[in-house]
Amino acid sequence: MEKIKESCECGAVSFEISNPRKKITFCHCSQCRKSSGHYWAATNAKFEDVTFLSDDTLTWYTSSDWAKRGFCSTCGSSLLYRMNDVEGIGIAAGSLEDPTGLKPGKHIFVADKGDYYEIADDIPQIDKL
Repeated sequence: MEKIKESCECGAVSFEISNPRKKITFCHCSQCRKSSGHYWAATNAKFEDVTFLSDDTLTWYTSSDWAKRGFCSTCGSSLLYRMNDVEGIGIAAGSLEDPTGLKPGKHIFVADKGDYYEIADDIPQIDKL
C-alpha cells in the first residue's frame, strides 16, 4: 500500500502513514464520543510508520491513566489516540486523504454508545473491548 496522508482541518498538522491497518474501528465509548463529537472512527499503525510533515501545533491531552489524544491546537481537529506502553497509534479516519482503500472492521464499546443513534450496518459489534 502506498502512504496515506492525513492532516487537520487547517493543515498545521500533517503526516504520512505507511502500512496502516486495513480496517476501521468505530469506538462508541463516552471519551471518544466527547473528544470527537460523535463516535471515533480510526485505523491504526505502528508509531514508527508515521512520518510527521508538520507538527508544530500537535498537542497531546492525557485523557486517562492509560492513553492520550493528539489534536491540533489551532483548529481543534482530533487526530490521534495513543495508549501508554503500546507501540501502535490510532489515527482518525476522517482526517485521511482519499483514496485510503480502508474498509469498516468493527464497532467497540457499543454498550456505551449514545442513545441518539442506532448502529445500522452488519459489521461486528463488541460491547466492551
